Amino acid sequence: MENKEKLEKIIEGCLRNNRRSQEELFKLFYGKMLPVCLRYIPDRDSAQEALQEGFIKVFEKLGGFDYKGSFEGWIRRIIANTAIDAIRKSKKDPFLTDNDNDFKLGASDPMVEKEEIEHMDLKAEIAMEAIQKLSPGYRAVFNLFVLEEYSHKEIAEQLGISEGTSKSNLAKAKMNLQKILNAKFLSLK
Repeated sequence: MENKEKLEKIIEGCLRNNRRSQEELFKLFYGKMLPVCLRYIPDRDSAQEALQEGFIKVFEKLGGFDYKGSFEGWIRRIIANTAIDAIRKSKKDPFLTDNDNDFKLGASDPMVEKEEIEHMDLKAEIAMEAIQKLSPGYRAVFNLFVLEEYSHKEIAEQLGISEGTSKSNLAKAKMNLQKILNAKFLSLK
């Protein structure tokens, strides 16, 4: 059976509330969607909780999937929106704050960090670590614009901010990422 046909069969089972199909869909996309949550929510437990909530929404909205676009993209959008909602619930106005204490240097043991880097893709690990250190508002705008490819208008609508605030938060996120990465690379020398 072709992957597309298999996925369609799983979706059909989910629409009939078949638990085995729901489990298959969850297992199929869990590994791809957890990093989406982790882009917005650095705490792994909270990210996993948001992911669980996201999958509940996926199952609830599955009847609305029209097979015209990418199913993975459709799920990704629901999961990203759920992670953003989780941020909103945890903080009063995380997208409007100008919190510049985005990162702390020397938070981990350099020897342990060096060992971990040797076992991972260095560039991706450092980039993800730097993004995690941004404030929730900056991180959300950066992720939505750069990684999810939303426009500033879409970001503004999604987060309930102005397009100008979206653009400003993106610029500040990029500046803070540069500071974080510069400090990181200096510590590696």
